[in-house]
Amino acid sequence: MPQEVISTTIMKIKHPEHEHELELKNYQKPYMCDGCKEHGYGSRYRCELCDFDLHKECMFTSPETYHEFFKESTFKFYNQSPGKCCIRNCDDCRRYCDACGKAINGFVYHCEAKGWDLHPCCRNLKNKIYIDGEKFRLSDKASKKCIWCKKKRVPNSVKGIPGWSYVSKSENYHFHVYCAMEMVLESWNNRPKDNNSCLALENLELPLQPNSSRSRGGSSKYLRIVKIFLKTIVTILLGDPTITLACLLVELVS
Repeated sequence: MPQEVISTTIMKIKHPEHEHELELKNYQKPYMCDGCKEHGYGSRYRCELCDFDLHKECMFTSPETYHEFFKESTFKFYNQSPGKCCIRNCDDCRRYCDACGKAINGFVYHCEAKGWDLHPCCRNLKNKIYIDGEKFRLSDKASKKCIWCKKKRVPNSVKGIPGWSYVSKSENYHFHVYCAMEMVLESWNNRPKDNNSCLALENLELPLQPNSSRSRGGSSKYLRIVKIFLKTIVTILLGDPTITLACLLVELVS
């Protein structure tokens, strides 16, 4: 399997999962990664001949990795799901990503000792994020409803896989990791038919309301923090930190 590479300047390279050389491309449109089978956007390693794409995170993997949320746990890379999930009481015994809650259909980092799984892009989610003086932390237990789906539990989640949320210290903000990606996909699907050049999040209206009366007094700051937070998380999940703010600007309607 390919080793983890820090440099982003490699333009052409072979991958064991594909017979042809892959070239670094940057098309401003979504794609489905042929490694992890999850959505991507923007830059990717691509074979034009075969219509084959890989996230950078799926192009350059590590034999082993770690995540601060799962302290003292080691994750090994697999190019396909390492069997069914039989140590947790989930609904269908498939493997699911413990970060976003979506099914594992391809490349995965798996902790054999605990049975945990992470998509290659999801493993880059930070345990803590600071935005405009607001501290967000990852949690798999939510006391507040997500300000997108209005639910505590991740939509379409399976039993035993709660999925991660980002919760602010003030408890004014709560986002499911799953919902951040759903917002992007919904925006793209609802874009004007003649708009093929940009991820049309500027057309997405989010009927968001602050979760407490304390935040309602500073609605402009509230919306600003949500915009920056969404851009931060979405660029990680899509595997392209170079996506511009203009393409990820969310028009929030409160």
